[in-house]
Amino acid sequence: MKVLLFGATGMVGQGVLRECLLDPDVERVQTVGRSPTGIHHPKLREILHKDLSHYAEIEADLSGFDACFFSLGVSSAGMKAEDYERITYGITMAAAETLCRLNPHMKFFYVSGAGTDSTEQGRSMWARVKGRTENALLRLPFAAAYMFRPGLIQPMHGERPKAAVYQAVYTIAKPLLALLRRTFPNHVLTTEEIGQAMLIVARRGYPKHILEIRDIRAVLQNP
Repeated sequence: MKVLLFGATGMVGQGVLRECLLDPDVERVQTVGRSPTGIHHPKLREILHKDLSHYAEIEADLSGFDACFFSLGVSSAGMKAEDYERITYGITMAAAETLCRLNPHMKFFYVSGAGTDSTEQGRSMWARVKGRTENALLRLPFAAAYMFRPGLIQPMHGERPKAAVYQAVYTIAKPLLALLRRTFPNHVLTTEEIGQAMLIVARRGYPKHILEIRDIRAVLQNP
């Protein structure tokens, strides 16, 4: 399996990249992003690309992949609605539409979030935008598209958010997240679990195209 990964320097993306590199079924991993991962591995190839809204100049390097794991995203905290939509919807769809054209047999995985609003009509701005993004992705003619909706995420192997403020929050909350995961397993997933579940679904598919936390756990229980 040849995998394309967006958002590899974010917390979830770091975890997904780790699982891809460890998985014997993954022949090659290619990341696309604005900054390098800092990881060196024989399976890994990195493409540094500053404008994530346009891909014409690197299209030759974006074909021949079996799956795309798209974990690029930002928090809506403090953002204007138009800026959040430009990044969350605009950048995601620019990549997906390009990849769909170049890789019609690809399976596309989008890291969304628990509480996403599929109706696009709710009161929460971020949930509406995520819902619009999911719906647009599901309409594209990929071989299959899967929306992963994790809730709280526990980093497992040194993964860290890019923003300093969130790094501090996760450092403080680390013991609490471990406790919450043991107490409320259907509310907390680890970065390791998200990556492993994506790889399992990439190999064998899943009957639902929107995977809530319980679905992701079900995937992991029947690998």
